[in-house]
Amino acid sequence: MNSIDDFNLDTRALSVFLAVLDERSVSAAAVRLGVSQSAVSHTLDRLRHTLGDPLFVKAGRGITPTRYAIQTGPHIRHLLDELRGLSLGPPFTPERAEFTFTIAANDYQRDLLLPAFARVLREQAPGIELHIIPSGIPTPDMLRKDLCDLIISPHPPPANDIMQQRLLDDRMTVFHDASQREAPLDLEDYLHSRHISIIFNTGARLGLDESLEAQGMRRDAPVTVSNFSGLPAFLRGTALLATAPARLHGGILREFAASLLPVPIKPFTLFMLWHQRHQKDPGHRWIRQQLLTIANKMDA
Repeated sequence: MNSIDDFNLDTRALSVFLAVLDERSVSAAAVRLGVSQSAVSHTLDRLRHTLGDPLFVKAGRGITPTRYAIQTGPHIRHLLDELRGLSLGPPFTPERAEFTFTIAANDYQRDLLLPAFARVLREQAPGIELHIIPSGIPTPDMLRKDLCDLIISPHPPPANDIMQQRLLDDRMTVFHDASQREAPLDLEDYLHSRHISIIFNTGARLGLDESLEAQGMRRDAPVTVSNFSGLPAFLRGTALLATAPARLHGGILREFAASLLPVPIKPFTLFMLWHQRHQKDPGHRWIRQQLLTIANKMDA
């Protein structure tokens, strides 16, 4: 290891190290950082000389981190988070802020909460651009690797560095076209009906179906769609049933009749999730507060 007098590190070099550590690939790290592969390789060579360790070695067609790199990674990540905290600058002023904020949310969460949030931005922080991407079943890496700034999901990933806060609760409800059929009378009627159901792009199904199968029951679903937005077009004019969050009755499923789900399924909670490095960021905190205010008004 070189002496402290020989150290010549900067935040960009350390960010390159973390990108390669996360991606296990020089080329993927270069794409993520928006630089050339040669620039990443040059920075790694400098870090190897400064830190006195190979950091990454060839493994088949790829590379693998050394033990030193794996052990040092969390310390460097923490150091960069601390340095970002030093550069937060003056107090956050919404009307003067200019940046892009990316939220990962599936269609239900997106349509429920984010139109109202976009209105808040137009009125109070017009310089903040809102970018929305699908969340699927969220993973910690979505936040760790800055693929998004915040996630809204009922599925918080189990990770110590991911912060979470409850937004609101909802429950599953049965929807049908009242011009075509009556509401299911009981569980037997519900199970013997035909359904339109959800299979997400990730291949995941509704928790309802997993719960039913665990009890030895299943629904007959001749139609499946990849998100809740697809339900109205296939439900309209048919005798199918659709089971979806109750709050959709005030949105895309407003034209359909709703009835209680004859299956004992607990309500679920929507959370907003973010990485701990943004915990004290004033702009991030302001955005989280706006989303919480919107959710609280829905519960009022």
